[in-house]
Amino acid sequence: MTESRVYNFSAGPAMLPLPVLEEAQRHLLALPGVGMSALEISHRSRWFEEIRDEAEANLRQLLRLPDHYHVLFLQGGASLQFSMVPMNLLRGREEAAYIVTGSWSERATEEARREGDVRILWSGRAENYTRVPRPQEVPIPSRAAYVHFTSNETIQGVQFATEPETGDVPLVCDASSDFLSRPIPIERYALLYAGAQKNAGPAGLTLVILRDDLLERIPDGLPTMLDYRTHVRHRSLYNTPPVFAIYLFLLVTRWLLREIGGLEPMAALNRQKAQLIYDVIDRSQGFYRGHAHPESRSLMNVTWRLPNQELERAFLREAEARGLCELKGHRSVGGLRASLYNAMPLEGVRALRDFMLEFQERYDRRR
Repeated sequence: MTESRVYNFSAGPAMLPLPVLEEAQRHLLALPGVGMSALEISHRSRWFEEIRDEAEANLRQLLRLPDHYHVLFLQGGASLQFSMVPMNLLRGREEAAYIVTGSWSERATEEARREGDVRILWSGRAENYTRVPRPQEVPIPSRAAYVHFTSNETIQGVQFATEPETGDVPLVCDASSDFLSRPIPIERYALLYAGAQKNAGPAGLTLVILRDDLLERIPDGLPTMLDYRTHVRHRSLYNTPPVFAIYLFLLVTRWLLREIGGLEPMAALNRQKAQLIYDVIDRSQGFYRGHAHPESRSLMNVTWRLPNQELERAFLREAEARGLCELKGHRSVGGLRASLYNAMPLEGVRALRDFMLEFQERYDRRR
């Protein structure tokens, strides 16, 4: 008996494309021509070498990544990168600069302070992280080791539409929750990192993309596994990498290239999905109240409240009964959150929209 699938609006681990799951399922016991599972095969095998090489080539094609950028397949999530970035780029330098737009950039800042001085260029904390800064609100110190920002805050549901302008100061980005959801001008970034479990694969894989000239800035004496140069020299094979997660990442990149057609059509679809939900919020006359300012709204994580917590509990209960799952907001924000990552199909978002309209019709006492 085949278990029916629900629409999983979780902030992560998130939905994977159905064709990816089906292909992995077909070959789970034995890979064609190999005779063993991707869960068992050696990371030193020719099969995995081909997988890693194609995965990197596909990523370079999707992002139009020039040759002077390195691609690393690591572990530890974005949380480890909160430490690795300042260890490699801040240690021994004057200061780093951070733009704080939500919970994840807050955590990144806290870890950076363990390595050196950190200047907060802008913080949205006083406004409860409801927006990202306007360009004129972010002064860039010319002597900063780097400027760090989080492109999309999963918890608060705010997102940068464009990158901060940092001039000659290296730009570092935690792109975990909108990685591969849209095209980006990659050459504006010095280093970009992302946990795979939102848009790019399962939990357990972290992608790091860094410009070659950054390697010259790294101080000696770092722990071997925390030095980016180690992973560049060994092509992410210094220790056993997450083989199965990289295999699934490859399948996701194939899906993006072959079935979606690249990041431009993916971005258009993501805009369409998000607009369906934001339209319901905007037309509800306050029954649904969005957390983020309209100009800072995330296309990945839509966050909103209802008139009271009793209604929010009823919403979650009834939504789950209809197969619309994992819609509870983060405890620090409350309310509801719908994560509309790449693999969430349009029909799932339409089902949520229709339920939201019906729910308001039944519970809005002002009508």
